[in-house]
Amino acid sequence: MAIRHQLIHHPPPALWSVLEQPDLYGRWVVGTHESGPRAGLWPEVGSSIEYTVRLGPKEFQGHTTVRRLERPEVLELEANSGPLGTARIAFDIRPWGDKTLVLLTEHPLQGLGGTLHNVALDAVLQLRHRAMLGRLAKVVDAQEDSGRR
Repeated sequence: MAIRHQLIHHPPPALWSVLEQPDLYGRWVVGTHESGPRAGLWPEVGSSIEYTVRLGPKEFQGHTTVRRLERPEVLELEANSGPLGTARIAFDIRPWGDKTLVLLTEHPLQGLGGTLHNVALDAVLQLRHRAMLGRLAKVVDAQEDSGRR
């Protein structure tokens, strides 16, 4: 299990405004591109988005489904990355003064990721999450900056 945290320099509603936009997913999730709605009204439980997953020269379609939503504290997703398998990705969102503390956990569930899950894979996920949460913070910053103009 990989756990990572990030302090977002805006209140929780600013973070949620990014998490609620399926077309922004590809801007902050490492490895995904060209994201958009797949089914339902994102991020309601059961809704999903789709995206292109790039792994080196390989490219395939992936999708993510909302499994649990308890606004404003919890968003849990099941990511299906095709041949790489599925994973549970959970956001624990906490107000931190006038900022937001985000705790991100990921657990491989099925497929290649679940079969090969070990300490080395968790180390790779830590690096991915560091980059992903940094990107998420930048997207929130950009959205907030554009909203102030």
